Amino acid sequence: MNKEVRVGVATVIIRDGCILLGERIGSHGSHTWATPGGHLELGESIEECAQREALEETGLVVDSITKLGFTNDIFEKENKHYVTLFVVASCKAGEPRVAEPDKCKQWKWCRLDELPHPLFLPLINLLEENPSLKGFA
Repeated sequence: MNKEVRVGVATVIIRDGCILLGERIGSHGSHTWATPGGHLELGESIEECAQREALEETGLVVDSITKLGFTNDIFEKENKHYVTLFVVASCKAGEPRVAEPDKCKQWKWCRLDELPHPLFLPLINLLEENPSLKGFA
């Protein structure tokens, strides 16, 4: 096991009762569905990271960011360990685009009761630990 625990920030973008999910490629969790997100950088606030990652990955500008919770995610096969900080954000305008084609195959808006499979481990853990997510979408 890698001796380093990384901090990830995941942005749950909500619009019209749906959340935005992307199909991951090229990294751990490849071919699973996840929210926009990435590594928290030194000196960066969680909100700044959420905004930066959403813009870098989808081209969307998010606001109204609120903290949702965190998960402890151990990727045994990949030998990685993350603590993922989840935030909820809104995005009133624009449609997501694949801005990092080496990391994401596609983006789509998904209803919470019709999520694609398989989901990315942190999102699975969030939904298991925090069923109140249904109150956000």
